[in-house]
Amino acid sequence: MPETRPTAPAREQTVRVRPLDELDISGIVRIDERISGLYRPDFWENRVMYYLRRDSQSSQVAEAEGRVVGFMLADVRAGEFGLEEPSGWIERFGIDPDFRGRDLGRAMFDAIVAHFRELGTRRIRTLALETDAVAGFLKRLGFEPAPLVALEMKVPAAREES
Repeated sequence: MPETRPTAPAREQTVRVRPLDELDISGIVRIDERISGLYRPDFWENRVMYYLRRDSQSSQVAEAEGRVVGFMLADVRAGEFGLEEPSGWIERFGIDPDFRGRDLGRAMFDAIVAHFRELGTRRIRTLALETDAVAGFLKRLGFEPAPLVALEMKVPAAREES
């Protein structure tokens, strides 16, 4: 009798991109755990609820087989960093490793861009480590280095009072 093996998911599966809702939190937690190895339900509940309160249409998820397989959290902000012009910001995103290479990131990004355009936004911003593979993905979407400079410092030790 021939040996049977499980097959990889068909590449032609229907994937639906839609706005984020609070029922997507568990799917996002699952994707993040697969990517990072960390189980962080409280973190993701806080982030998702933040974005839903700001603008429930700016953040998107990709859904296949009735489950979330990708997410992109975004919003429009003005008045931050001395930038008065409203800007679209993409904060976090992830794709289930089993669904990578299917342009889901591009599809979610395109949906977000369409929404930003409806809101009159003319620029989209994000931050990424130059050495991270995510930077390559963002460059392929059309992101370029910006005149904004990300600065950081360690929190200084507390000063002892005399």
